[in-house]
Amino acid sequence: MTGFTQRIIAGLALLASVAAGPAFAADVTHSTPGLSGYDPVAYFTDGKPVKGSGYHVTMHEGVTYAFANADHKKLFIANPKQYLPAFGGYCAYGVAVGKKFVADPEVWKVVDGTLYLNLDKGIQEKWQKDIPGQIKKAEANWSEIKDKSPDAL
Repeated sequence: MTGFTQRIIAGLALLASVAAGPAFAADVTHSTPGLSGYDPVAYFTDGKPVKGSGYHVTMHEGVTYAFANADHKKLFIANPKQYLPAFGGYCAYGVAVGKKFVADPEVWKVVDGTLYLNLDKGIQEKWQKDIPGQIKKAEANWSEIKDKSPDAL
């Protein structure tokens, strides 16, 4: 091959790799598992947060949830609303003040059969001073903020 032909082929190869790169990246879905990989059923059955297993997963409304065992996965599939955290898993106190804070799955409380998460233990202490009032505020705010990104609030 001549030097000119080699440069043309190299240029085409570079162009193809640059063009294919973004298309490939856009096709890949990246997401954090629901509850950061914790088993949503365990809060109710075990009374504590338990890490889920990659062997027991299911998708619900576009979110992947992991479970500690097959029985928990079956319970969730049968009635996901019973086990899903309130407010999409965002910090309950944050939602009460009109924000979406990422919650720590180890800072939680089940109230009247609903799982609530909080940002950290300090925030949870504030939230626990008036749980019914905080839930009422959060429920009122949730309809306004649920479809907004956290950085838009």
